[in-house]
Amino acid sequence: MLTLTVRTIEFYLTPSGNCPIEEFLDSLSDQHAQKVTWVLRLIERIDIVPIQYLKKLDGTEDIWEIRAQFGGNNYRLLGFFDGGRLIILTNGFSKKTQKTPAKEIKLAEQRRSEYLQRRKSHE
Repeated sequence: MLTLTVRTIEFYLTPSGNCPIEEFLDSLSDQHAQKVTWVLRLIERIDIVPIQYLKKLDGTEDIWEIRAQFGGNNYRLLGFFDGGRLIILTNGFSKKTQKTPAKEIKLAEQRRSEYLQRRKSHE
């Protein structure tokens, strides 16, 4: 069976070349990282993604939240769309409370702005 990619997920790189999403995934146990990776593949492959996995954060400048749950742990990856089908993930964290931490949202917005400026300068 052939599975087509509906969306492409890429990881943001800092100006110095670090990859915060890879660092976050490396900090998780193998089972937890596999669950997060499963959710990422799901988002890439299905046309309409259930809100339990992908949701736009209200009150943000186009920041989206990818949600993964494993056992009692809630993981979040923040990012944004670059065009209609490309998602750039900027940061990840373990969610401990109901509300997404403002510092994580601010970091995602800063990285989005920096990414778009860098891309524009390379056009």
